[in-house]
Formats: sequence, C-alpha cells, structure tokens
Amino acid sequence: MADPSGRRPRHYPAVNDVLSTLADASAALDDVQRRLDLEFRASYPDNANPAKLVARVKRVQEEVATLKELCRDLLTQKQELIDRIHGSLVAQRGTTQRLLAASGLPPLSDADEASHSSLNQVIDEWNAHVSPITGEDSKKDANRILFSTII
Repeated sequence: MADPSGRRPRHYPAVNDVLSTLADASAALDDVQRRLDLEFRASYPDNANPAKLVARVKRVQEEVATLKELCRDLLTQKQELIDRIHGSLVAQRGTTQRLLAASGLPPLSDADEASHSSLNQVIDEWNAHVSPITGEDSKKDANRILFSTII
C-alpha cells in the first residue's frame, strides 16, 4: 500500500514477512484453483464438473431458504386476508339479519345457513392446516403445509 506521497508505508520486518507469506499463499491457492478447474474441465463433461455441481448445490440451497421464507410470508398474508374477509362477512351477515327482521321480511333461508356453515367449515380446515406456521411448531416443512392445504 502506498501513502499519498506514493511511497510504500514502512512496517516492522515481521509484518512485512507475514504480508509476504500471505501474498504467496494467496497466489498458490489461486494457482491450485486454476489447475483444478483445468483438470475438471478436461476430466468431466460440463454438466458433471464437481466444482460446478458444488457451486450449483450451494446456490440452490440459498434459493430454497429464500423461497421457504417467501412461502411463509405468503401463507401469513393469505391467513390475514382470510381473517379480514371472514370478519367482514360475519358483520355483513349480522347486518343483513337485522335488516330483514326490521323490514318484516323472512329471515335467511336454510340454503343461506348451509352456505354459511360450509364457509365456516372451509375456514376451519384452512386454519388447521396453517396453524403450525403461526404456532410454536414453526419449523414444520413449508412444502408439506402448502401441499396439504386444500380449499
């Protein structure tokens, strides 16, 4: 390294020896890596090169971790949306029942009650599938949760 005047800074001789040794080691490791790459290219087809396979596996592992977190976020957002919609539908149903009673019209029919019960059953099934994400067992495999969810 040079100081602003262009001269190399002066270090203790022991520091210079360590820096020199580290520079030599770095050059030697670069040479080993270059030779291994050349040997792998000569020995293996491009899609079976162990060095490339290891790099690809590492990249895939990083991407899987990112995707897993994105899936968790997506499921959490979906749960929040379902909760808001369910709350809104319950409030609207109550308002509709009060309006029907106030206007003297007949109450909700059996078909309407069956639809409401069916909706509640679907929401309960969804909550049973998603509860591990928001509960204590947050390490459960996200793929199993996604594939087991049927709505």
